[in-house]
Amino acid sequence: MNQQADIRRLLPSVDQILAWPLIQQLQQDHGQPLVKQAVTAELDLLRQHNSPCEPDLLAAAIESHLVRVLSPSLRKVFNLTGTVLHTNLGRAPLPEEAIKAMCEVARGASNLEFDLETGKRGDRDSHVEAWLCRLTGAEAATVVNNNAAAVLLMLNTLARSKEVIVSRGELVEIGGAFRVPDIMQRAQCKLREVGTTNRTHLRDYNEAVEARTALMMTVHTSNYVIQGFTASVPEAQLAQAAHEHGVPYVVDLGSGSLVDLRRWGLPYEPTPMDSLANGADLVSFSGDKLLGGPQAGIIVGKRVLIERLKKNALKRALRCDKVTLAALEAVLRLYANPEQLAHRLPSLRWLSRSQPSIAQQAERLIPAIQLWAGTRYEVTSEPVMGQIGSGALPVEQLPSQALVLTPIASKRDANRSLQSAQKSLRNLPIPVIGRINDGRLILDLRCLDEDSELLAQLKQYPLG
Repeated sequence: MNQQADIRRLLPSVDQILAWPLIQQLQQDHGQPLVKQAVTAELDLLRQHNSPCEPDLLAAAIESHLVRVLSPSLRKVFNLTGTVLHTNLGRAPLPEEAIKAMCEVARGASNLEFDLETGKRGDRDSHVEAWLCRLTGAEAATVVNNNAAAVLLMLNTLARSKEVIVSRGELVEIGGAFRVPDIMQRAQCKLREVGTTNRTHLRDYNEAVEARTALMMTVHTSNYVIQGFTASVPEAQLAQAAHEHGVPYVVDLGSGSLVDLRRWGLPYEPTPMDSLANGADLVSFSGDKLLGGPQAGIIVGKRVLIERLKKNALKRALRCDKVTLAALEAVLRLYANPEQLAHRLPSLRWLSRSQPSIAQQAERLIPAIQLWAGTRYEVTSEPVMGQIGSGALPVEQLPSQALVLTPIASKRDANRSLQSAQKSLRNLPIPVIGRINDGRLILDLRCLDEDSELLAQLKQYPLG
């Protein structure tokens, strides 16, 4: 115990360490408060482990501590999971046009809420509303920070203290435990379930209408499919029924697309244009899923209803900032030229890549990946099935090609070996995110359309 106390007494003080030449330089580069925190933390570690002070090692530890603290928490990664619109990995990548637009407005003042023509206060929605109306055919549009907020705003504005009729089969739960019944409660309206889980008929809606009915609503079941003995009511019939009862009909599309994906050989996904043509009064959808833009919740539809949404105090709390609006406007402009869309919109480019082209890339990469992995793994190229992700087309899969790392080890040690390889990939300067399946590490290449950065860092940091 005395020896332990003696070692701790021999440790230099914080002020003594701050006077070291290297630490003084670090203070000039990063500021005294942050460096002092790093010194204190590293001294605490020495005390905890009852370790003596070796000045060179301590100085290096303090410098490494600062590097860790100052490294960005939110970082670029390589998405090799096979899920294109991966919620945990940021969903849709933005096109260069959007990135440029974001940087331009972020650098200084902008006309966010200033009308350059009249010199008076403007509406921030004006920067995207005209494009949304042009592309969807809607009378008006507004934008909030995500589609959950869009649904909340519609319900709170149009159905507060009243009832909203929804099919029981559409009471979805999406990622993060977001549930339709919960959002209705938060919006201060009452859910009126009709039908059963698998079958809902028009008469169910009509029989549920009463004096307190404010809305009929369809929620697109974008993250699951009910198959078998099922029945649902087409949007056009629901719109007609709602209007006969004198209430609006709204559609929550979730991951809405502004184009028919079948054009690029992808499965069909409902569009806002379809819902509006079917008679919907309001349609909400996401900006960062199939649209390929920034996180946003978009609402299009009847002008009189959009104006009511804008007057709700919640709209201010849920509104988008200038950077989001700049990015969204830039992405919407790309849709004016559908012929070039797959070339200019990264998410659509990834979704529409052909399996043979991905297979060619995989064959080219095998030698480099094998060199990185060493002799403990066999690297092969194999066909795999990926998915769109983020609640879009949940049962549809995308044929792709992957690099597969199979451990050359006993079955008992294989899992540990795979976990180690996966961790090494995550620890790279640009982390690589794959998936482990059936005793193998799968690196789906669908979202890797430029591989030079990946190859450079694998060469520099071999698995060994």
